[in-house]
Amino acid sequence: MPLGLALHLAGDRVPHWDIGDRRFEIGSGVAAVLLLAAVRGPFDPAVTGALAASSPDLEHVLHLPRPGGRKLFPSHRVHGWHRSGGVHTSTQLLVAGVLIGLLLHRR
Repeated sequence: MPLGLALHLAGDRVPHWDIGDRRFEIGSGVAAVLLLAAVRGPFDPAVTGALAASSPDLEHVLHLPRPGGRKLFPSHRVHGWHRSGGVHTSTQLLVAGVLIGLLLHRR
């Protein structure tokens, strides 16, 4: 789980475009985690890592407390850490699909 959080932090550092369709982003993320859990088991490291890596973005969807008006996760709170540009959304989706495929195949 700590590695999943660290990967989210690192991913936010790479300039990238966020997916504009929040429903698609949430739905595809949930579907990917459920698929991994169905194939590998709910407590497999790939599943817990995926949950940990995606959990910081819950603060974009849920009304969580914001002490001092700032977001909770460090890469969302520190100005300039999460930058737009660079990796296009289609590239991100392609890489995600390949990684999920590899994780499903390894089992």
